[in-house]
Amino acid sequence: MRRVHAVILSLLLLSLSACALFPNRDPVNINVVGLEPLPSQELEVRFAIKLRVQNPNETAIDYNGIALDLEVNGHSLASGVSDQSGSIPRFSEAIVTVPVSVSAFSFLRQTLGLSQTQSLDNLPYVLRGKLAGGVFGTMRFTDSGKLSLPKASAATW
Repeated sequence: MRRVHAVILSLLLLSLSACALFPNRDPVNINVVGLEPLPSQELEVRFAIKLRVQNPNETAIDYNGIALDLEVNGHSLASGVSDQSGSIPRFSEAIVTVPVSVSAFSFLRQTLGLSQTQSLDNLPYVLRGKLAGGVFGTMRFTDSGKLSLPKASAATW
């Protein structure tokens, strides 16, 4: 029994010292800075969402994938993933572009939920996502604001 306690205590101390090896990181600042139309299929609309990723940390952020979910007016609208990889240097920023898809059904659900005086432009959005960086390096983020659609995309809907 003493041996089990000694092993558990050793593992606990080892795990606490391992946590000290990982630097404390401030959360990244991520903002939507652009929305561009992409070629689409019959029952979907595609956009490229451009994100400004700011690294307020003393070390670089290496990422090897990104995933996004876009909610508009309280309802899920689009999602997207990208396997792009890169590095955002310390105290620096980068623009990351992620293609997202909007199914015709999601679009219909959004438009049917709007009053006659509303459009998809200027509606509140919440963007949730993650920058993949391995087991301990993945960073989750959230951004919110008002949706501003590009003028060219309005004609395709």
